[in-house]
Amino acid sequence: MDYEKLFGDAIGQLKAERRYRVFTDLARRAGRFPRALNHSKHNQPEIVIWCSNDYLCMGQHPVVLEAMKEAIDRFGAGAGGTRNISGTHHAVIELEAELARLHGKEAALVFTSGFVANDATLSTLGKLIPGCLILSDALNHASMIEGIRHAGCDRQVFRHNDLLHLEELLQVAGADRPKLIAFESVYSMDGDIAPIGAICDLAAKYGALTYLDEVHAVGMYGAHGGGVAERDGVMHRIDVINGTLAKAFGVVGGYIAASANLVDAIRSHAPGFIFTTTIPPTVAAGAAASIRYLREHDEIRVRHQERAATLKRMLADAGLPVMPSSSHIVPLFVGDPALCKQASDTLLDEFGVYIQPINYPTVPRGTERLRITPTPMHDDEMMRDLVSALTKVWAQLGLKQAA
Repeated sequence: MDYEKLFGDAIGQLKAERRYRVFTDLARRAGRFPRALNHSKHNQPEIVIWCSNDYLCMGQHPVVLEAMKEAIDRFGAGAGGTRNISGTHHAVIELEAELARLHGKEAALVFTSGFVANDATLSTLGKLIPGCLILSDALNHASMIEGIRHAGCDRQVFRHNDLLHLEELLQVAGADRPKLIAFESVYSMDGDIAPIGAICDLAAKYGALTYLDEVHAVGMYGAHGGGVAERDGVMHRIDVINGTLAKAFGVVGGYIAASANLVDAIRSHAPGFIFTTTIPPTVAAGAAASIRYLREHDEIRVRHQERAATLKRMLADAGLPVMPSSSHIVPLFVGDPALCKQASDTLLDEFGVYIQPINYPTVPRGTERLRITPTPMHDDEMMRDLVSALTKVWAQLGLKQAA
């Protein structure tokens, strides 16, 4: 077999479908975010990032940077191996205590990423619970889908945020069968939010566990940054909360928060936890500092929401097709993969604006979009420049205006 040809054909197929991903070579500059240096192109050496998941700019915050600098001087660079082999560094223990406190749970467990946390936890729960049926929202993240697949148990998909369909599936399953409802709070491509309380009502009625992915909400919603479940006053009704340290908290890693027994069961059975080197103590220290800071500084969340609302209004006033969103996510509809990529390239090359195109399979074909994520550091002048650039690109490419 010609293996190189096989790999080349696989890449060629992506390019033919306009789905080939290009990673722009950027260098974020400490203290200058959202500005960054662009190493991919030389005609726009400094650009403004409009699609970062460092939603609150905590990856640049002095409190986080100082905590990490101090930790590397005290503890060194790496974790030394898996927690089973090398022991659990005390900085990670302190981080897990902060996470459990944040979500009002008995315990928390840190993983190398949110993806691994979802995959490892869902797959392990499906194996540990005899006869388990997992009910999954149709728009759940790829990490949740992979975890559910790896669980090897029965699974059913309910229409996105459709409570009637979910209840139909729960009724058919029966009250006695073990069940787990897996869903997200903020869906990151459309920016809509799940009816968490109503799903908890159904879970209580039909005897199901609830598994909530809050990766696009932790730090940003709730009085202390506990997520949409905290904002809605239902955090105590969720059995397992999955979160990330890599978005609003500004570093890297993932976690779950739940009862002590459930967390211990995952710790003791999940290969994705047991056989993976843990996050370094420097990262744990930075994450813990970020969580503590955001718990006490709700004004950052207020500013973040105001920035998102302001940009949505400015885009709509300019006649640009901003898609409805009840969260901080600002999707701008394009509807064609080639034009979406071309719009992204033109914004970067001609205007120094960086927004990645979102194409299939991340979103359904025909719904391609630019996904904009304003932060507290994007000021009014930056927003005016963005709207001006988008208006020019829309005219240049003949893209559809708002209806």
